[in-house]
Amino acid sequence: MEPTQWEYVRRRRCDSAASVPQFCNSPTVIVMVGLPARGKTYISKKLTRYLNWIGVPTKVFNVGQYRREAVKTYKNFEFFKPDNEEAMRIRKACAAAALKDVAAFFTKEHGQVAVFDATNTTRERRAVINSFAKERGYKVFFVESICDDPEIITENIKQVKFGSPDYIDRDIEEAMSDFIQRIECYKASYTSIDDEKDRKLSYIKIFDVGSRYLVNLVQDHIQSRIVYYLMNIHVTPRSIFLSRHGESELNLLGRIGGDSGLSPRGLKYANALATFIRGQNIKDLKVWTSHMKRTIQTAEALGVQYEQWKALNEIDAGVCEELTYEEIQESFPEEFAMRDQEKYRYRYPKGESYEDLVHRLEPVIMELERQENVLVICHQAIMRCLMAYFLDKPADELPYLRCPLHTVLKLTPVAYGCKVESFFLNIEAVNTHRERPTNVNVNRKPEEALQTVPDHN
Repeated sequence: MEPTQWEYVRRRRCDSAASVPQFCNSPTVIVMVGLPARGKTYISKKLTRYLNWIGVPTKVFNVGQYRREAVKTYKNFEFFKPDNEEAMRIRKACAAAALKDVAAFFTKEHGQVAVFDATNTTRERRAVINSFAKERGYKVFFVESICDDPEIITENIKQVKFGSPDYIDRDIEEAMSDFIQRIECYKASYTSIDDEKDRKLSYIKIFDVGSRYLVNLVQDHIQSRIVYYLMNIHVTPRSIFLSRHGESELNLLGRIGGDSGLSPRGLKYANALATFIRGQNIKDLKVWTSHMKRTIQTAEALGVQYEQWKALNEIDAGVCEELTYEEIQESFPEEFAMRDQEKYRYRYPKGESYEDLVHRLEPVIMELERQENVLVICHQAIMRCLMAYFLDKPADELPYLRCPLHTVLKLTPVAYGCKVESFFLNIEAVNTHRERPTNVNVNRKPEEALQTVPDHN
């Protein structure tokens, strides 16, 4: 693409996507570097999930997937030998196809960050990617994962490769042996990013999954966000528990927001939550609440120390605070309809939007990534935002995620995602979930607007 055309696309994109944060004038290619079983795909997927959650359109391009589509059946490690000319030709073609798709993602889909997930272990391959990016005006940021700890490598091989399409129906020992030989094929030609020769490149080196970092030449805001994120994540096994507060007095009345205390059933839930948490036998559990009465009352029953976060306060409904949905429809019918049209970006007059909440919750996410076992006692909109991050849900689904009262969600990070377990603690509560109604037109009838409002007193 000619620079003049690129400038045009860039201006047009900024003009047409006002609500999407424009962190960079030109797109960024994040290039993973490292031997197999060093956590590159784990980092790629996690980083992509984070960037999409904060509103930066990001996509992973896994070259291994292109190879599997080109070569339907994987035989053994010999495919990866440096002297296998036919295989080398296929691998180069797959990398070229992935780069072509990166360019299409930026120009046709308005992407801002592409994660190029491959070994990229040679200087030649990295130079090809760099030239490709420079010709098109893209920025490049390398992420190299270096790991020599045999225990970590063995665990990575076990966790990931036994779920790999390459080793379906293969004996475990056979798969392990083949994969170790595959790593050896790469070692022969692996050249790490050189701190002297490559000093003009932008990169981060991650040693032994985060025991040490080396950062060079961060170019812009988006790269500094990426570095900050990568320096906060870890792979220690842990679980995060999410729960809303117990049922509140205002929940019973169908009123949104406010700062009321718990209902009798809400107090019962607080005690049931304490029993449930004790039964989990969690080592060094941290408990976080918002600054609001209903979460604090719920935490008090646990009988342990808890930390209050203002960032965990419920969405501010502005002029609609403490109103029922019926009252909002009666007093602000246009606002009610506009919220149904685009619930994620809609901001209550003098209040907040879900998009605002995501930005407010970013420090919470960073701290959750740094911590081990945490119980977060929060609110419906907050829990939706946190769930969307951990479960990789898009912005349009986020405001409609189901977070019922008196239910605990246990999230356990696994190889490339999160295992989710839901525990209803057997204490009835009102339903506060309102689905998007069929008719979202500003001129709709009141009964159409109130079609999905849950029952209340």
